[in-house]
Formats: sequence, C-alpha cells, structure tokens
Amino acid sequence: MIRILGVTQEHEIIQDIQLEEIESGNYLWYWVDFNQPTAEESKKLSTFFHFHPLAVEDCLHVLQRPKIDYYGEVQFLVLHAMHPETLLVEEVDLFVSDKFLVSFHHGELREIETAWQRIISYGQQGTRPTWANGPIAAAYIITDKIVDEYFPCVYEIEDELNELENTGPDEPVDDLLAQVFVLRSRLLKLRRTIIPMRDLMYRVINSQHIQKVDQHHSYFGDIYDHLLKLSDMIESNREMTSDLRDSYISLNSNRMNTIMKTLTVITTIFMPLTLIAGIYGMNFENMPELKWKYGYFGVLLLMFALGAGMMTAFTRRGWFK
Repeated sequence: MIRILGVTQEHEIIQDIQLEEIESGNYLWYWVDFNQPTAEESKKLSTFFHFHPLAVEDCLHVLQRPKIDYYGEVQFLVLHAMHPETLLVEEVDLFVSDKFLVSFHHGELREIETAWQRIISYGQQGTRPTWANGPIAAAYIITDKIVDEYFPCVYEIEDELNELENTGPDEPVDDLLAQVFVLRSRLLKLRRTIIPMRDLMYRVINSQHIQKVDQHHSYFGDIYDHLLKLSDMIESNREMTSDLRDSYISLNSNRMNTIMKTLTVITTIFMPLTLIAGIYGMNFENMPELKWKYGYFGVLLLMFALGAGMMTAFTRRGWFK
C-alpha cells in the first residue's frame, strides 16, 4: 500500500493524494509511505522516483545494517525498528530530500503510524512547532519513535536481572544459569541494533550533506543521547549477567565441592569398617575369633568405636563445615 501526505504552500495537510499529483508544484513538501508494498508498488522507487539502484536494492533485500548514504540531493537512511515482545528487527528505509520524504518498510509499524498521525495532528490543530516543518522533521519524528521503543525492551531485561539478583540461594543453579544465558542472548540482540543506530545518529548530527539538519541538530542530538544511554545500559546489564553467571558457577562449584567432601568423609569412615567386615567374612577355620562366644558383639563394638573416633577427629578438624 502506498499512501501520500502533502503539505501545501499554506501549510495545510492534505491526505490521499495520488502519486501523479505530487509533482504538480502545489505542495511545499510531501511524505510517501510504502507500507507493506507489493512487488509492483516497489518498482515505483525506480520508475517514478528514480532513486539510485543501490539504494533500491537495499530496500528490497533486507536486512541491512543501519547506515546513511548520500545520492546527490537525496539522503538514504536505513533504520531498525524493534518489536518489544520478540526483539525481532524490522528495517525502515528513508529517502530524505528538501522536498520529500519517502519511507519504505515491509511490515506494519506502530512507529511510522504514530509519526504519520502526529504530522497530521499538527496541521489539524494549527499547533505546528517551527521545527516540525519539512521532510527532515518528519524523519526526526520517525527516528525518535523508533528509538523510544527500545527503552521498554531494555527496562524489561533490567527488571528481570534485578529479580535474578534477589533470588534466594536455594533456587536450582541450572535454572538460574539458563535464565542468565537467555538474558545475555536478548541483550546481544539489542546491542546489535542499538550500537549501529548510535553510530548512524552520530553521522547524521555531524553530516554536512543533509539539508536543514543544522536546524534540527539539538533534536537529533537528543536521539543520540538516548542511544548513548541505551548502549551504556546494555553494557552495564551485560556486565551484570557476567557477574551473575560467575557467581552461579562459583556457587555450583562450591555445592559440588561440599557434596564431594561429605561423600569422601563418609567413604573414609567406612573403609576400615569394610576391611574388618571383609576379614571376618573369609570363613577360614583357623581364625581364633570365630569360636569366641562374644566375637560378634566385640567386632561390632570395635567397628562402632572406630567409626565414632574417626568422625570425632574429622569434626574437630572442621571437615564437616
């Protein structure tokens, strides 16, 4: 689906414009949104707008790394939107010039719809800020909404990490380690998106090619600050998961050592008892104790005394602590 929004010379918002009408000269600027376009609609990027073939190829073959390319007076941006529940990435391609904004995306995106409605509301209410006039302003709103959707993903992981950190020591270590590795995997997905977006925004605010970007420098700089904060949060959370992982591994090793120590002590106590039982189980006829009336009780008493003595000695040495 292709939808078009145009801003007239009187700054009036007009929707549902036909593609052929946008070149009439009646519009100060316009926004063309390719929302889940068909193959035939996608060809309009080349046949109608005559965008650079490399940029068109990047639009049709997802998933590209966030970047910005310059093709004459048209700037081509690749952004990454993220679904908060699944952390799946959706590519958003923007063609920005002084006269138009063309957005291209294969999936339905809430960020694009929010930006679209926000531009419309400015025109209907007559409350358009001075900065919200032009394609670069619309590109800022889209980028801002995309970056805003990153925060719930990071905050959710932070909350889960705090819950893990407060987990009692009686929880199964294997389950805790599995949760930590899942969180690290999710953080890695976020990092693969946010770090390139941060680098892209740094290039945008320092670019000399994008027209009127200097008028919106503080706004794009605010997005860059958000991405810096997000990247710092991700690195901090990754360090926390590393600390938790090391703690759980150490706890698991300590538990294993305690179990092995206990089993070793028990085995050590029973070794002489087993030796005595083995000796008197050989059934030789000339063993003097076999005919003794109290031999059975004497051997049991000896085994009990030997075991109790060894346990007392081990306890005094602190082997059961």
